[in-house]
Amino acid sequence: MTTSKDRVVLAYSGGLDTSVILKWLVLEGYEVVAFLADVGQKEDFAQARDKALALGASGVHVVDCRRELVTDFIFPAFKANALYEGRYLLGTALARPLIARKQIEIAARAGAPYVAHGATGKGNDQVRFELSYYALNPRIKVIAPWKVRRFLDRFQGRPDLLRFAEEHGIPVPATAAKPYSEDDNLLHISHEAGILEDPALEPGEEIFSRTTDPERAPDRPERIAIGFKDGIPIRVENLDDGRVEQDPLVLFLYLNELGSKHGIGRLDMVENRFVGIKSRGIYETPGGTILHVAHQDIEGIAMDREVMRLRNMLASKLSELIYNGFWFSPEMEFLMSAIDKSQEVIDGTVRLKLYRGSVRVTGRESPSSLYDRRLSSMDIEGGFNQQDSEGFIKIHAIRLMAHRAIIERSRNGRTSSGR
Repeated sequence: MTTSKDRVVLAYSGGLDTSVILKWLVLEGYEVVAFLADVGQKEDFAQARDKALALGASGVHVVDCRRELVTDFIFPAFKANALYEGRYLLGTALARPLIARKQIEIAARAGAPYVAHGATGKGNDQVRFELSYYALNPRIKVIAPWKVRRFLDRFQGRPDLLRFAEEHGIPVPATAAKPYSEDDNLLHISHEAGILEDPALEPGEEIFSRTTDPERAPDRPERIAIGFKDGIPIRVENLDDGRVEQDPLVLFLYLNELGSKHGIGRLDMVENRFVGIKSRGIYETPGGTILHVAHQDIEGIAMDREVMRLRNMLASKLSELIYNGFWFSPEMEFLMSAIDKSQEVIDGTVRLKLYRGSVRVTGRESPSSLYDRRLSSMDIEGGFNQQDSEGFIKIHAIRLMAHRAIIERSRNGRTSSGR
């Protein structure tokens, strides 16, 4: 008979891998508590719950994490302008620490000394999950089947998983139509592996499920305004039909709806995984792309130049920390404190035009604006003495002139020695 010492909380998705892992853990003698995190993915949670219980789970926890994903992870990352390798909006990476946090909470309530996940030993998710587990509970024990020799000896790949599923009556959805893997949450959907492992393969339109083909998107632009307070979006208004959303979750869902409609947020890239392997990923991030463009723009009018330069330096490192799984780390806390400080006056409204895959800023205003039309204008004298620019330029030219003199001396010296 199992005791709490044998209890494990499994991050369960209902897919092939975690269904096989659930059954394998039961056969290995563990009492398995399945945990399903609703982070906005398209999933029949009732069906997944029934499936887990049928496979031998002693209990199933389905937790709606969508609001926390928006308020505690997406908004903080976006106010830092976090972009991994300058392109990826970190859709998968931002959901993983939230899932891990909820999993550790459930393990504590269930008195389970173990947690388990279905991530492979080649990918990023194993790192993100396990670093989060240990940061949140240093005493937790982790079972990662794809790094357990007994599991690897039995399962060499997908054919073995399918064979095991057939032997144990595990229902597996047909996958012939999608010979690649996907990860879906509120922020994005990713498509990778399988046929997409060829980086030269142009993805067919059938791969995209979150966004309309930009070429088939409405042939009429839609205008919206996004309001910010301390760098956080607090209001979205559709300037065409008057719809207004202010609740964080509903606001972000609406941005997703708009972005999807207009074919916004597609990205195809080859990135560097933390483990040292390159990976090709195709991402659809409709609402996130709109939000990113708007936030960058409001900073242009409300953020001090030198603060922006320093924040941009920090944003690159912060993006790496998120991607690599260090959300719950002291360095992350330090950087986020600086980001929070940088956003204290990032208030105002950005107006945007959405049209066939593009997001174009059409105007912005801020009560914290540092823009002075009198100083900037080419037509108005204002309070700027243009003659002051002469000394300003000469000061900055000193080192350039000195550098040119050194080059000339060196060039003349080589000419003289060659005679």
